[in-house]
Amino acid sequence: MESHLSIDEVAKRTGLSAHTLRYYERIGLIAPVARAAGGQRRYAASDMAWIEFLLRLRTTRMPIGKMQTFAKLRGAGDSTVKDRRQMLEGHLTDVLAEIEAMRQAANALQSKIEHYRSLEQPSAPDSIYEEGHADERQR
Repeated sequence: MESHLSIDEVAKRTGLSAHTLRYYERIGLIAPVARAAGGQRRYAASDMAWIEFLLRLRTTRMPIGKMQTFAKLRGAGDSTVKDRRQMLEGHLTDVLAEIEAMRQAANALQSKIEHYRSLEQPSAPDSIYEEGHADERQR
């Protein structure tokens, strides 16, 4: 990877818009990014690693406010390692509960789908008499 990427290059690599990257920097999710002589942002490999971690947190549906808290703790240095670990543990508990709820919902959906599939199948006749042989029913 190049040592310093422009905001457009980072946007392409991460799927975030340049606007979102600037917003993340403005609200403290991303530390102020180094600038080139002309004032353009230049993202280092460490910036990219942090952005990729933020994207993973976002994927887990961590609220942006919690992401900001985590970023502030990270910015405060090694004295916050325990707090960051505890925060991630709490979030992991929430994620695992959501996964379990989604698994249960998926099972319920699968059961309902199977029920509807069974309703769509033509009924097999219980006997030959249900196939329209009225004369044989009288015997």
